[in-house]
Amino acid sequence: MATATLGCKVNQFESEAIRQALAGADYTLVPFEAQADLYLINTCTVTAEADRQARQQVRRAIRTNPEALVVVTGCYAQRDPEAVAAIPGVDLVLGNGEKLDVHGLIPDLAEGALPQVVVGDPSQAEAVPAGLLERFEDRTRAFLQVQQGCDQSCTYCVISGARGGSRSVPLRQIVRQVERWVAMGVREIVLTGVDIGCYGEDLEGGPDLAGLVAAVAERPGDFRLRLSSIDPTHISDALVALFAAEPKLCPHLHLSLQHGDELILKRMKRRYGPGLVRERVAALREARPDLALGADVLVGFPTEDEQRFARLEGLIDELEVAFPHVFPFSARPGTPAARIPEQVPKAQRKARAARIRAAGEAVRHRWLASAVGTPQRVLVEGTDAD
Repeated sequence: MATATLGCKVNQFESEAIRQALAGADYTLVPFEAQADLYLINTCTVTAEADRQARQQVRRAIRTNPEALVVVTGCYAQRDPEAVAAIPGVDLVLGNGEKLDVHGLIPDLAEGALPQVVVGDPSQAEAVPAGLLERFEDRTRAFLQVQQGCDQSCTYCVISGARGGSRSVPLRQIVRQVERWVAMGVREIVLTGVDIGCYGEDLEGGPDLAGLVAAVAERPGDFRLRLSSIDPTHISDALVALFAAEPKLCPHLHLSLQHGDELILKRMKRRYGPGLVRERVAALREARPDLALGADVLVGFPTEDEQRFARLEGLIDELEVAFPHVFPFSARPGTPAARIPEQVPKAQRKARAARIRAAGEAVRHRWLASAVGTPQRVLVEGTDAD
C-alpha cells in the first residue's frame, strides 16, 4: 500500500491511524511513488488549490499502477464525492466519518461488493479511533489529535461541513496515548484538532484545553508539548499561566489569526477583533518573553482594499509573527463570502500573499538574530548519514 496526505496535522494523525490499521491487515507500506496494490489519498479542501492538488495526487497514483485499488478520502472526498468519483480509475470514495474503517472495507472493495461512494454524516463518527497508535511515522515528533470538527460558521470556510461538529477525545484516552509514545521514545507531542480551543466543551465535567495541557504535562518522561493552531478567543488566562510555568510546553504558539482589520474579521464571522488579539499576545509575551509566534493568515478576502490590507500587514509586524501561514482567498462554492460582490482580483490576492510572507520573513530574521549567542535546548529530528 501507499498513502498520500494533504493538508493539516489532523489529516496526518488520521493517515497514521489508517496505515497502522492496514498494516494489521497484512499490508506493507511503500513510498507513494512506488508500484503498490492499494493507494490511499487523504485529501484537503481548504482552498480550490487544495482540491487541485488532491486530483493531481489521485491521477499520479493511477498512472503509476492502473491496476491498483485507489481509495480517496478526507475533506475533499467528503465535500464533493461526486467530483472525486468521476475521476477515471477511482475505486472508492470515503467520507471523513468512514475513513478510519478502510481496513475493514478493503475485502469488500476487492470483491466488488461496495458502492463507489461511501460518505455519511461526519458528525456521527467518533472524534478519533478508540485504539492507541503503536508508533508515529516520525519517532521524534508525533501529532496527537485531541478534538474533531468545528462549530464555527466562518463565511469563507467549508471545513465545518466536511468535519462535522466539535467532538473531544476523552482525557484518559489522550493520556494513555501520550504514555505509550513517551515510553517508545517520542520526544515531542503536538496536540492538534480542527478547533482545538473548543476542547472539553462537549465533555461533561471534563477539563478544558488548559486542563488537558496540564494533565498531559504531568506525565513523567523527557518530552515536550506543542499546540497546533488556536483561535485567539481560546487563549485563556489559565493557558497563559501554563506558558509561564510549564517547562514542557514549547515557547511557541500558532494563532488562527486570519486578518488584522476589524470589519474584515466581522465579515469573516470571526469572534474577535484586532484589539483582543493584541491583548492576548501581550499576555503571552509577558508570560514567555521568548515566545515564537506563527499565524494562519487569509489575504484577499472580498472588500479587502489596500487600507484594510495594510492593517493586516502592520499587525503581522506589530505582533512579531515570525511564521505566517498565508492563504490567498479562495471562493468556495456555497459559502457566504463567495457571494460578496467586491471580490479581490486573483493577481492582487497573490501579490498581497507575497507581501505578508515577506513581512513574516523580516520578523523571523529579527527573531533569529535576537537569539544569537543564547543557549537553546533543541530537538534533533535526524542526522546526516555522511
